[in-house]
Amino acid sequence: MAKPIRNILITGKPGIGKTTLIRTLVSRLTRFNPRGFYTEEIRKDGKRRGFVIRRLDGTEGGILAHVDIKGSCRVGKYGVNLEGFESFLSDMEKDLFKGSIILIDEIGKMECFSGRFIRIVERCLSSEIPFVATVSEKGGGFIEQTKRRGDVTLVTLTIENRDSMPERIIRLIKDIISVQNA
Repeated sequence: MAKPIRNILITGKPGIGKTTLIRTLVSRLTRFNPRGFYTEEIRKDGKRRGFVIRRLDGTEGGILAHVDIKGSCRVGKYGVNLEGFESFLSDMEKDLFKGSIILIDEIGKMECFSGRFIRIVERCLSSEIPFVATVSEKGGGFIEQTKRRGDVTLVTLTIENRDSMPERIIRLIKDIISVQNA
C-alpha cells in the first residue's frame, strides 16, 4: 500500500519567491498554528551578504551563513554558522511538532551541513503533521533523496504560477487534513 501524501516540497530557481511563498502561507494558515522557520537575506549596499534564520513569528534565530564567516562549511562565498544553526534547531525542535502544520524554508546545501537539521526534516517527513518545505532546485544526497520520496508532492514555483501557488498549496494542505480526519 502506498504511503499517503502529507508532505509538500516547493522547488524553483533561486530568487523566484520560495521564501515569499512560505511567508504568505504562514499568514494565511494561522488557524493551523504553523510551526517552523524561514531564512531571510542579509543585504548591505544592495548586495547579498548572508542569511538570517527567523521563526515563523518573525523573531530572529541567528545568522545561518555570511560572507565573513570562515571555516570548512561553505556554499559558494558563504561560510555556514553551523554551531549557531544547531543551537537554533535545538530550541526550535522542542516546539516544532506542537502545531497542526510545519513550514520550513529551506532544505538546501547550507542547512544540510547539520546532522540535526537532516534528522529533524526526516522526522517531519515521517510525522502525521502536514509538512511544507522549500527545497533547493539543485543538490544531490539528502536534497535529492527527499524530493524522490513516495510521500511527497513536489511543486515547482515559476514566474507564471507564483501568484496562484498560495491557493494551490492551501488546497493541498486542506486535502491532506481532510484525508487524515476521514
